[in-house]
Amino acid sequence: MPLRPRTRGPLTASPFVRLGAVAASAVLLATACSPEEAPGPVAEGDAAACEPGALPTLTDGTLTVGTDSPAYPPWFVGDDPANGEGFESAVAYAVAEELGYPAEQVEWTVVTFNNAIAPGPKDYDFDVNQFSITDERRAAVDFSSPYYDVRQAVVALSDGEAAGAEGLDDLRELVIGAQVGTTSYDALIASIAPEQEPLVFNNNDDAKQALENGQVDAVVLDLPTAFYVTSAELEDAEIVGQLPEAESASGDESFGLVLDLDSPLTDCVTRAVDSLREDGTLAELEQEWLADAADAPELS
Repeated sequence: MPLRPRTRGPLTASPFVRLGAVAASAVLLATACSPEEAPGPVAEGDAAACEPGALPTLTDGTLTVGTDSPAYPPWFVGDDPANGEGFESAVAYAVAEELGYPAEQVEWTVVTFNNAIAPGPKDYDFDVNQFSITDERRAAVDFSSPYYDVRQAVVALSDGEAAGAEGLDDLRELVIGAQVGTTSYDALIASIAPEQEPLVFNNNDDAKQALENGQVDAVVLDLPTAFYVTSAELEDAEIVGQLPEAESASGDESFGLVLDLDSPLTDCVTRAVDSLREDGTLAELEQEWLADAADAPELS
């Protein structure tokens, strides 16, 4: 399903014509990001710090958005982040719209998961790739406010031993895997505390392949990915259940947009995300693109 534009206006000849015009939201954001109200660098900067379409981006007049490749459903569709389809593609374009950058002024760049949160200069203005907000990552990068609250889930083949698990104790003796450097792996360790060393993979494709090959009894994925994997990618696979909610000093696990450490864009991007939450856009996009977590049982 294509992303429905949030504003009305004439269509253009750009490749992102479906996303529509952005003039109305640009006017609103100019008021929302006044320097008197903005925290941090925005308050200390000039009056145009959050002026729509005039942020100090890497390329003047263009908003560069990073994500990994392949770009997986349900976050992206067709391995094409630029098509506006999938939850995170839709969120990225909605944020860009709030910032005053129409679709034709958004450029996508490939950034691997680990490189996106590594210390050092970035080749994106913000990155969107299911990054959970953690204190450890905050030491290297900035985050926007959360755009999605996430749960982790266990996926197993229907005829495997893990499929019959009724609780966390039933999983502890099994071999379980997850993508390296992710909160899926962290949740595996913290919630399941497996007796056997977990297997780690460079990406979820490798983890799914290991499950199919019988190298692991189960894998841990974020819940929307787990729904997609079990419904469209792996035959005879099922969600065993959701892991307990992960909590940190900042609250429950949430995804945030990633920016360079101390980026001058962080406050304005956060304001855009907050605006989308307050006007109901994030909830609408979540309903459109992500499965209902209530369908997965809780493991305890």
